[in-house]
Order: sequence, then C-alpha cells, then structure tokens
Amino acid sequence: MEIDYRLERPLNLHARLRVEGLTALLGESGSGKTSLLRALAGLIRARGRPFGGLRPEHRRVGYLPQGYALVPHMTALENVALPLRGPEAGRTARRWLERVELAHLADRRPHELSGGERQRVALARALALEPRLLLLDEPTSALDAATRETTIDLIDRIVAEVGLPTLLVTHDRYVAARSRSLAVLEHGAVRQQGPPDEVFARPATLGIARLVGFANVFSGKVAGHEAEGVWIETEGLRVFAPTDAPPPPGRTVHWGIRPEEVMIVRPDRPLSSPLARNRLAVVVRRLVKKGLAYAVRVEGALVLEVLLPRHVQDRLRLREGDRIEVALKPTYVHLFSSEGFSS
Repeated sequence: MEIDYRLERPLNLHARLRVEGLTALLGESGSGKTSLLRALAGLIRARGRPFGGLRPEHRRVGYLPQGYALVPHMTALENVALPLRGPEAGRTARRWLERVELAHLADRRPHELSGGERQRVALARALALEPRLLLLDEPTSALDAATRETTIDLIDRIVAEVGLPTLLVTHDRYVAARSRSLAVLEHGAVRQQGPPDEVFARPATLGIARLVGFANVFSGKVAGHEAEGVWIETEGLRVFAPTDAPPPPGRTVHWGIRPEEVMIVRPDRPLSSPLARNRLAVVVRRLVKKGLAYAVRVEGALVLEVLLPRHVQDRLRLREGDRIEVALKPTYVHLFSSEGFSS
C-alpha cells in the first residue's frame, strides 16, 4: 500500500512510503510519527492517499494507540467485540482472542491483565474489524524486554498470515530492526526506506546514522582516488572508503563505521591486503560489559566505539590501558557527502 500524506497541523509533515507486511517508521520523539497515524485513521485533518476525504468509520483502518484505550469495566472478549456489529460479533471476537493466544483470559477485565496481555487484547480488537491497514503506535514501549520480544514475534506472524499491511511507529531501533521494511522520518519527511539491514548499514543522512546507532562518524578530506573508492584523510589518518560516485579531491566528506564492524587485530593472525590498509594503533580506554557483548572505547588517531562479542573478549582478554590495533574493513566503511547524504 502506497502512503502519501501531508499535514500542516500540529506540525508540517510530508510522508511518502510503501507499507508492505510489517513496516516500521522510525523517528525521534516529536517527529510526527503519531500525528501521521492519527491522520491515516482520520482523527486529524490531512491531505493524502489512501482514505483522503473519508470519515474515520469508512476507512477500514485498525488503530492501536499507545494507551490501548480498553474499556475498564468490560471483559477482554467484550472489548474485542465492542466495534463489531451483528450476531457473529461474539464469535469473531473470540476467534481473534485465540489468534493472539488469549482465549483463556476472555472473561478478565483490563486491570486483571498484564501490560502485554492488555496490548494483545487491543491488537485483537483492531484486527477484528478486518482492516485494510493496521496502525500500531509504539506497541512495545511499555513492555519489558522479554514481553517485547514475544509481542513483536506475534505481530509479525499474524500480519504475515493474514497479508495485512501494517505500519508500526517507534523510536526504538531494536523494534525497527525486527520489521520487514524500515522507513525513517527526519525533518518532516521520510528520508529513507528499505530493508532494515540496508538502512542500518548505509544510512542516507547523518541524522539517520545517529538514529540507527552509527556511533563512529568522522569528517575528512578526499586525499586520493582508486578504481573502487577514495582515500580520506582524517586527523592525519588515511582511510579507504568504497564508493560508486567518488567526490573530487579536496572535498570535505563524512564517513563512518558501526561499532559492531570495527575489528580487533590479533597479532597471531596477519590481515589480508584489503584490511591492512585501514588499520590504526589505539589504546583501550573503557571496557564495559553490555549483556552478552562488551562496549569498548579505544583512542588513537581517532576515538572509536567498538562492540565486542563476548566470545571474542574471552579469547582476547582485553583490559583498560592495553595497546592494540584495530582494522576498519573497507566494505563496512560508509561514505557520506558533505551535505550528509550518502554518495
């Protein structure tokens, strides 16, 4: 489903994106994500397609707001059946409670349910209308990590089974990474859309890079060309970056690499030729355990953030103050233009 909407209030926004399967819209707080959902649902005025000019009740849109909007004195079954009409309403509601794995809690009221269970009741209610489009506003923001995981799995499975275009808005990059398609909202417009791994690896702008956790971003000048890329000089260090559209010599550019893709050089394992040209000596300044990985800060010609898998740290046994070498594999070096857009 193609979405093309313009809002002037409560903020200026022009959103063009394609919703297919579970599509995430990532953006900072206040960027207009919720306003776009409310516009699509017909709750605020906007111009666009689809549904332009239709009253909310004629749009066949399922909308799951952040607060879930469950009626407190009604049971789970009654909440799901609330928007339905006709003699089959109760049966339809029960079938959707089964799809979200809550049939055994049909007679409980919202205060008797956990946060994740209330969220699934609201999801069942939105799906029971058999909408053309499902809208989810930060559906995991109030959930713990384990419940968030199972909830995203459930949503993805149901959406795939029924073939329902679903737009999920979030500021959580983990949730965004679990989608089938990822769009990013920045400065009042959708600036990039594609598979999550592509957006995370090659963000289109510096702002998107920050949103998706691209912690190592630097500026430098183009110092030379080769057939497959350019050499960039940054803080006296020359770094090779592949590009199909090389900027001219002397141009100021931005480049970066994700923390997960900075390699620690092992003295007992010589590097291949492509890796050897992007290496630098550094000192380990900070090493903090982060779940099953280690967040490492190293300092040399550049200050780099490194995310080290636990099994690698178990072999290397790095400590703060250690002098080591790191390599920036050219494949993972991402080049931006001086305006902040990918070259």
